[in-house]
Amino acid sequence: MRIISLNAWGGSLHEALIDYVRQADADVLCLQEVLRAPDCGSGWSIYRDAGLELPQRANLFAEIGAALPGHDGFFCPTSRGTLFDGDAAIAAEFGLATFVRKSQSVIAQAIDFVHGSFSAGGWGEHPRPRNAHCIRVFSHANASAITIAHMHGLRDPAGKGDTPAREEQAMALAGLVGRVWPGGEGLVVCGDFNVLPDSATFNILARLGLSDLVTGNGLVDTRTSYYLKQGRFADYMLVTPEVKVARFEVVVAPEVSDHRALLLDIV
Repeated sequence: MRIISLNAWGGSLHEALIDYVRQADADVLCLQEVLRAPDCGSGWSIYRDAGLELPQRANLFAEIGAALPGHDGFFCPTSRGTLFDGDAAIAAEFGLATFVRKSQSVIAQAIDFVHGSFSAGGWGEHPRPRNAHCIRVFSHANASAITIAHMHGLRDPAGKGDTPAREEQAMALAGLVGRVWPGGEGLVVCGDFNVLPDSATFNILARLGLSDLVTGNGLVDTRTSYYLKQGRFADYMLVTPEVKVARFEVVVAPEVSDHRALLLDIV
């Protein structure tokens, strides 16, 4: 089974992103920063916030779904706000997306907020709402199940250091996993955590038997050349000992976001 986690950056590098998800051949694709705007046409829109303007694909969820016709897609919104096409406002939702190959059976799942709650009237105040999605997948080829969870951790303008909100977030993530994962079988937890490698988040997740493959392999950079700030850690992939790792890679090329994809092959 191949599992990929990636912050899609709202599809800002749209063509490269779509090409990558097509050829990467993931069985389970965990995406953060995905948009859905079912009442508007496809194409580019602009996200505006405090002087920042960022090109976004308002229907990225549908576009990735079209690129992966052999997968079932699950969209998990955190908020509903406004994008712009020129002066025209577009109502769009922002959140997580999970795509699972149809030959795999999703036999349990849970979605919940790890910080805040759904914001229906705008993107929300910083730190904005964040959620996580957890699925239990049965592989018919291996006649076994594995649980996979991913999260987009809260963004704090003050930085990525530990805060009470981040500790509560980690506890909420662990609690969500516990609602789906029965124990005694493989567990993978991944995503853009927005924390540093020494975060208490990892101590909390370690109680589930999880250890991180990024820092555990001495890797120091999960950001691409499109990210110009200091602090190159954001994305992590943790596994329990039951997960038999055949390959783990922080994908250097192609660059399809300001984050690098995390790729895990398991046997």
